[in-house]
Amino acid sequence: MTTTTITKGSDFSPLLREIKAAGLLERRTAAYAMAIGINVVLMALTWAGIAAIGASWWVILLALPLGILTTRAAFFGHDAGHQQIAGSRKLHDWIGMLHGNLVLGMSYAWWVDKHNRHHANPNHTDKDPDVGEGVFVWTLQQAEGRKGLEGWLTRNQARVFFPLLTLEGFNLKVSSIRFLLARRRTEKLEIGLMAAHLMLYFSALFLILSPAQALVFALVHHMVFGLHLGSVFAPNHKGMEMPDADSNWGHLEKQVLTSRNVNGGLVTDWLMGGLNYQIEHHLFPSMPRANLRFAQPIVREYCESIGMPYVSTGLIDSYRMGLRHMHAVGEELRSNAA
Repeated sequence: MTTTTITKGSDFSPLLREIKAAGLLERRTAAYAMAIGINVVLMALTWAGIAAIGASWWVILLALPLGILTTRAAFFGHDAGHQQIAGSRKLHDWIGMLHGNLVLGMSYAWWVDKHNRHHANPNHTDKDPDVGEGVFVWTLQQAEGRKGLEGWLTRNQARVFFPLLTLEGFNLKVSSIRFLLARRRTEKLEIGLMAAHLMLYFSALFLILSPAQALVFALVHHMVFGLHLGSVFAPNHKGMEMPDADSNWGHLEKQVLTSRNVNGGLVTDWLMGGLNYQIEHHLFPSMPRANLRFAQPIVREYCESIGMPYVSTGLIDSYRMGLRHMHAVGEELRSNAA
């Protein structure tokens, strides 16, 4: 993407004062406690259903709601990492580790480290780990010279993006384990919680189901989780502005120009964990999730008043924009292969 230069009215302070005056940065701990409690109950009921059905292939159907509820747990871990829930950092760390390490089997410390770097410099290829060169590439420079399997993936990345998201649940575990093993002297608690997750998860499956059913259930569960979680994060930045080393943007430009909102109502808010308000979340990462929809009209009006582009579109259009960008990045490799 080309970069946009904003030279007028880019001060973040007036917007911050308006948001504070509206009380939108205040904690909503009771609401979080209720939402977390409901999710825990629903997960427990799902596991009770698995035990009740027993060794039947029909039990695989319960991997679908479990994948959705697991994604809900990931959202709570995300919010804990941003200190949105309560006033204590230690409490946030415990909420994050219980949801991340114990429930999901992924490292909370690894995610916080990676996600904080993303928030500090979104869509910056040298600083944002989410757009670094990997299985997918996001710029023509990253795509240049890729051959073999990497070249094939780059040429077809828009087509295989969503299918490969089904592997994201496994990738999160593998990346977490690698991170923790490199820091095992300081992350013993996280390693212990992840080990407890793996033991409890697979013990439950193999005690209730046949080995084949247990493996298929785990596969479907993680595929649903990876696809759901990846589909939530995918529309947020892909195909938006990508600043380079010469970009001298302030906080407002850096967060608004690289982010995209997804339109919708309460159902969209629930399914996307509030991350459909990506612009507001990036501007105010510690804002409780439930307040983001109230901040949205304030932020939009402010951006319009200073002439700053504010992108908000439907879910399908957001995917189209991201996939179109990914397809364009592979164009040169496709031309060379023709």
